[in-house]
This record gives sequence, structure tokens and C-alpha cells, in this order.
Amino acid sequence: MSLPPLSRLDRLLASIDHGLRTSFATPPASRPTPEAKATEAGEADRASLSQAQKQLSAALMRVNHVGEVCAQALYQSQALMTRDPALRKHFEQAAKEEIDHLAWTRKRIDELGGRISHVTPLWYGGAFAIGSLAALAGDRYSLGFVVETERQVEQHLASHLDRLPEADQDSRAIVSQMKLEEARHADEAQAAGAQALPSVAKTMMRLSAKLMTQTAHYI
Repeated sequence: MSLPPLSRLDRLLASIDHGLRTSFATPPASRPTPEAKATEAGEADRASLSQAQKQLSAALMRVNHVGEVCAQALYQSQALMTRDPALRKHFEQAAKEEIDHLAWTRKRIDELGGRISHVTPLWYGGAFAIGSLAALAGDRYSLGFVVETERQVEQHLASHLDRLPEADQDSRAIVSQMKLEEARHADEAQAAGAQALPSVAKTMMRLSAKLMTQTAHYI
């Protein structure tokens, strides 16, 4: 026998619980962490990472971790706000897949001896508010917001592949896999009926993302 659908209050409480776990707990991954191919040269590269290279990689992966925290908040808020059960399922499935990204980046940060952002709950809260505003504009614009967000994230990850030390093949493997999946999420949102956002909205999103990435690099 199928369970009755959750009420809006139930979904709100579940979303709050998800936000707390995203901000304060270590999420489990449903898939193995992407890794560089095991070769003698690769093992030598791992061993040769200098402290400065580890610090750079950890900072870049911290930025990526913050991005995944924000992704959870965006998808959760949009799933909560939509009245379309099929679209809600779409957002919830995307959020579930993004949990792996959250887990992979956290694991890599720990391996590099780094730390996550000191203000992770603030990032989550801000992204949740932005996602809610996007959802209030309507489902098609909400999907358009997802498309633009994922396209910008894809570009951001490409820039990290340029900046990560060549010897840090494990971080590069994670970022490469994330980049592929972010592009797929954008394509899926587009296929679901996304409406293109106004140019001014895209510009504001780029400026906000730039502020976030520059801040998360250090804090």
C-alpha cells in the first residue's frame, strides 16, 4: 500500500532536517569517489604534492564544497515551493545526486588536511532564500534558474581544472566528474521546460557566485 503524500508542513520539516544535516553532518556518498587511474606515475605525483599545492587544492575544493551546500539548498527550496509533484520529484532526484558531490569534496578536503567553510550554515540559508525566490517566479523560471546555475557551475569547475596542481590527480578526477554531471543536470532542467532568465538576472547570479567563490576560498 502506498503512503499518502507529505503535507506542506511535513515537507518543510523534512527540508529543515536536510539543511541541518547538510550544514553540520558528514554526508554519505552512494557512489565511490572518482579517483585517478592507478599508475606508478600517479602514485609518485600524490607523494610529491608540496604543502603549498595541498593548501591550494584544499581551498579550491572548499569552494566546491560550498557550491554543493548551496546546490542542496537551492534544490530543497525549489522542491518545497513547487506545486507540481512531477517537478518536485525532479528537484529531489537532482538533490540526491548532488549529495555525492558534497561527500566527495568533503572527503578530499579531509585528505588534503584542509577544512570546510566556517560559515557553511550561512551559505545554505542564503541559497535557500534565493531558491525560494526563484520558485516564486513560477516553475518554468525556477527551472531556468537551475539551468543558469548549473551552466555557471560547469564553467567554474572548468576554471578549477586549470588551477588545480597537475600532480593532484585525485582532486582533478572529482572535479571532472562533477563537471560532467552538472552539465547533465542543466540539460535535464532545460528539457523539463525551463524558461531563459533575463540578462540582468544572469549578471546578478554571476556577481553573487563570484563573491561566494572569493569568500569561500579563505573563510
